[in-house]
Amino acid sequence: MNIFIGNLPYKIEESELMELFADYGEVTSLKIIIDRETGRSKGFGFAEMSDKESALKAIEDLNAAEIYGRNIVVKEAEPKAEGARKPFRSGGGSGGYKGGGGYNKSSYGDKDR
Repeated sequence: MNIFIGNLPYKIEESELMELFADYGEVTSLKIIIDRETGRSKGFGFAEMSDKESALKAIEDLNAAEIYGRNIVVKEAEPKAEGARKPFRSGGGSGGYKGGGGYNKSSYGDKDR
């Protein structure tokens, strides 16, 4: 079962979280999400546990638990939506209204006045 862990303190290490969840059963994977640009934690992560009952017990016990002065959020992770991420676009392009330089009200007649 995949578990979402949010509101994590930025200084927490994966090994500390692993220890916390291992008290409930076998943790098959655990990952704190890191910002690519800063190399800093984004404040959330995911744990995967092999046994659903153990995972549900961990969720029940750890949700709202205080770690380093923050109450963490622990819940079942929602499946990743297909196509949820927008594709990365590079390059320039013209900004403004409808891809032009800007909005020229006079070019659309008097109906907008």
